[in-house]
Amino acid sequence: MVQKQSQRSEPRPRGRPRAYDPEIALQRATESFWRAGYAATSLDDLSAATGMNRPSLYGAFGDKRELYLAALRRYWELSHVAMEEALAYDRTLREVLRRLYRKALAGYFGGKDGPRGCFAIGTATTEAVRDPKIRALLAEGFQMIDDAFAARIRFARDHGDLPKGAHPATLAMLASATLHTLAIRSRAGASRSTLEAMADATVHLICGPPPGDDHDRNN
Repeated sequence: MVQKQSQRSEPRPRGRPRAYDPEIALQRATESFWRAGYAATSLDDLSAATGMNRPSLYGAFGDKRELYLAALRRYWELSHVAMEEALAYDRTLREVLRRLYRKALAGYFGGKDGPRGCFAIGTATTEAVRDPKIRALLAEGFQMIDDAFAARIRFARDHGDLPKGAHPATLAMLASATLHTLAIRSRAGASRSTLEAMADATVHLICGPPPGDDHDRNN
């Protein structure tokens, strides 16, 4: 998803800090889960990532599952803020969709060890099969994305940026599905240029061909 990065990026401390910053600790735990997935991330990994020993982790966040749930909730919160910023209402729908997809791809390709995709899709989809709480959080996050797209598309339709017959909910699902696909294919090795072209194709489907695009109009 489109994620707004935390503004706090202090260097990782050595050993256990005298006092921890919950936001920084959660950010580092998120990165650890993001790299290896939920199942393969051990408490030792989380302890090393956050600079906190096991008793401190338990005291601050609970067990590993509770820490992961906190990380997933925080990821959706940041994603919601980033979606609202990207889907600005002072530009055309075409402009904001292209900008949102470019921003999402920058995040998906921004991993230190290679393309990392979306945190929620990369980690929560596997755990959602057997964990109802993770499944509910995953569905809630997807619904947030659908709703944000639908509201922006509805605004575009109501202000003449789309035909009156445009269906916001259906187009929002198409916009969301493309976002999910970009996340998955970035992890699978697709090039950034290929995924940018895919995103542009979705924008054309939703908004129509760009003005002056005779090739699209005649084919």
